[in-house]
Amino acid sequence: MLREDSALSDRVLSIDTSGVYYRDLNKMLREGVAKGAREFVLRGVTGQRYIGTGLVERVSIKIFGTPGNDLGAFMDGPSIEVFGNAQDGLGNTMNSGKIVVHGNAGDLLGMAMRGGKIFVKGDAGCRSAIHMKEYRDMRPTVVIGGTARDFFAEYMAGGEVVLLGLTLPPGVRHSCAFMGTGMHGGRIYIRGAIDPSKLGKGVIIQELSEPDWETVKARVAEFAAYFDMDAGAILSAPFVKLCPASTRPYGVLYAGRN
Repeated sequence: MLREDSALSDRVLSIDTSGVYYRDLNKMLREGVAKGAREFVLRGVTGQRYIGTGLVERVSIKIFGTPGNDLGAFMDGPSIEVFGNAQDGLGNTMNSGKIVVHGNAGDLLGMAMRGGKIFVKGDAGCRSAIHMKEYRDMRPTVVIGGTARDFFAEYMAGGEVVLLGLTLPPGVRHSCAFMGTGMHGGRIYIRGAIDPSKLGKGVIIQELSEPDWETVKARVAEFAAYFDMDAGAILSAPFVKLCPASTRPYGVLYAGRN
């Protein structure tokens, strides 16, 4: 049942989530969709988990506060905008849709993501973009405005990730270790220089091709529009591309060959 402090008007449902248990909040969202709501405004969010998880309707969710783990997990269509930070598991196994975070994100951002887009203004935690993959014509995208922690894009199998480093002091490189460990597909675009010692085995550094540069320009333009930034200034710095040296990085190990 929708609470008395929820208001449905012109297909917009506004909910005060203060003190609302996460299961009750997610039930309220599903009930709102069933009643015809197409935009949700959630205020006072303080760690409620699974917001937007499993939703397949083309709805918009605006979150004011800090949502809990697995925001938008298994999501297939909605758009979520967070005016604050997000916790772990953002976009876990996301199929389609969009998530925009006006702060930082925790660990496991985009884990096993196979479609849709995630934009984070600040930094991301460990193992972001782990096991991202492509499926048929779906290609997942992650753009992080700041930096990320260790094991970034670990076991990446498809899609594209852009790491902009905008939160780093001038001249400071990304410090995340084991970047791209086990990577066997997809593309990582890094703004600025990268220390080769931080890369996982089997990851190589390349210059951007013309199609790569067009991809980066498009992703940066979209990122800059969400966060009211100057895309041209962001693109004025050099970019490099990381990609796997092999589509079977552990093939030799598993097969026992030299």
